[in-house]
Amino acid sequence: MGYNVAIDGPAGAGKSTIAKLVAKEKGYIYVDTGAMYRGLAIHFLKKGVSADDKEAVAAACRDAEVTIGYEDGIQQVYLNGENVTSMLRTEEVGNMASRTSAIPAVREKLLELQRSLARTQDVIMDGRDIGTNILPDADVKIYLTASVETRAKRRYDELREKGEACDLESIAHDIRERDERDMTREIAPLKQAEDAVLVDSSDMTIQEVVDKICSYCK
Repeated sequence: MGYNVAIDGPAGAGKSTIAKLVAKEKGYIYVDTGAMYRGLAIHFLKKGVSADDKEAVAAACRDAEVTIGYEDGIQQVYLNGENVTSMLRTEEVGNMASRTSAIPAVREKLLELQRSLARTQDVIMDGRDIGTNILPDADVKIYLTASVETRAKRRYDELREKGEACDLESIAHDIRERDERDMTREIAPLKQAEDAVLVDSSDMTIQEVVDKICSYCK
């Protein structure tokens, strides 16, 4: 039986960054759901399925197995036993993943694969509905958040570092709107699970957040 850690929270809370660091510290598998969508996209492309043909996409899901593993500390994605990591970042795969990710059959397939992985491996997953929907029986549930101002400033600094022009106020406005969308969406809205530990990282360093979450884990 796998040991499961679920991290949920709003956009810009640093979930992926923290989850990857906790995974490294504790020896868990970080489940990159985006990479899993791309793995399925490769399967559809190999089968010559059109992203517009929802029935064909649903049928193609039946014989696809996407798993995640690590070699020399680097994440690898396998499709039906074949390592497809080198193909994940192509434009064609990205477009197919983007177009098929909204199809219910694809989401259901990934849900099944993610839960299957969690049953057999020690995993950490982050998202909007991991503790409430995907892994409701996770051993540790964290709701990671930070104030809108803190999240906007982090995003602002990140964009400035890349040399992109940006406005702090408009970033904060976008974050508020996204929070509202995520929390009121019909399917699996963002909310803190009843048994989740609230971690507010507004005044914490990355290492402090990692240490705090690790303290709740085995």
